Amino acid sequence: MSAPRDARGCAVTGASARALEHYERALGGFLAWTGEPRGEARRAVEAAPEFVMGHVLEAELHLCSRNPADMQGALQALRRAQRLPQNARERMHAASIATALRGDYARARELLACILERHPRDLLALAVSHTIDHYLGDTRDLRDRVAAVLPAWSRADAGYHGVLAMHAFGLEEAGEYARAEDAAFAALELEPRDIRAHHARAHVLEMQGRSAQGLRWMGERAAYWTGAGASSTHVWWHLALYHLELGDARHALELYDRRLGGEALNELIDASALLWRLQLHGVEAGPRWDLLAERWAPHAADAFCAFNDLHAMLAFVGARRADLARRLLRAQRRRLAHGGTNETMLRVVGLPACQALAAFGKEDYARAALLLRGLPAVSHRLGGSHAQRGLIGKTLQVAQARINRDRPHFSHLRKMGSVPI
Repeated sequence: MSAPRDARGCAVTGASARALEHYERALGGFLAWTGEPRGEARRAVEAAPEFVMGHVLEAELHLCSRNPADMQGALQALRRAQRLPQNARERMHAASIATALRGDYARARELLACILERHPRDLLALAVSHTIDHYLGDTRDLRDRVAAVLPAWSRADAGYHGVLAMHAFGLEEAGEYARAEDAAFAALELEPRDIRAHHARAHVLEMQGRSAQGLRWMGERAAYWTGAGASSTHVWWHLALYHLELGDARHALELYDRRLGGEALNELIDASALLWRLQLHGVEAGPRWDLLAERWAPHAADAFCAFNDLHAMLAFVGARRADLARRLLRAQRRRLAHGGTNETMLRVVGLPACQALAAFGKEDYARAALLLRGLPAVSHRLGGSHAQRGLIGKTLQVAQARINRDRPHFSHLRKMGSVPI
């Protein structure tokens, strides 16, 4: 009897027909940023406890989180998979997960690349490696990895819309805006509810300065991308940036109040990034900073992801929470001794950026500018998108302006006190 296969023809071990249905729904949700992928993955392994790729999917969904609390769930799912008979492809997935859990995301994606060389239709390997490319700020592989497997795919394949959406984002981050827009439209033609594809085009419109068009287009399609938790929050963040770029800070702040109140780490990141940009534009945030800092406080000592740390520091500086800023900087220094992917990110850009923000909060703009000045060339090592990393350059511009005229837009803030930098 032949081994069962997923919807793209990849052999899977221990699956039942019902488990595969849940698996495909989970994978589809992961691709389109919709539904409840983790819940569907859990149901897949409940339907077939020996379904190796069900456990692998559950582990990798946890692994793709920026929240260190999710790593325990990834480890538990990995251990369940490791106790089961596996084919060669499944063993490689398990090895990649174990490597990432040790902190070596660069090696983990190399193992996923080996899978894709032999199995270019392994959609989970593609989606996870694409996520890691994004987290590592590798814009070349973000584009080229998807492009390399495209010849093995067709419109008739399950999940092809997700492949196109990933390709669109990779093209956009590489500056190929026309091709990115075409790929996003092609993905949406196949699956109008693909939030990842909406997001890719949102980036294109922002990078090309087409903010008014972005507001119109995203507004017309709001029914397709709203109501999906943190994924929708991030799209609302893009709409707020459109308003801000059009000089309409009032509507941007209204979107902050109405749409950016979630507790997921990605939602906290969006909240910090928007409120900081508003502050740089001279918009008074009032008690919002204090509330946001409290939401970030449980993560002050994580030092798990430099991208997280940067956005936590924005909140701590904005709220004048010198205690939390000190806790974050101490945690980063401890993390530097542990090695792994985040160690490199912290040393090259994460720690200097957070030190610069702490100096900014103390109104030491000369120190902030000195630290920030060397970061744009290496800021991609922080991960995230060009749009997200742009706040480093914006903060540098404001710091330099304060040096020249000594009239900070943050005049309502008291100095943060003694924060060792």
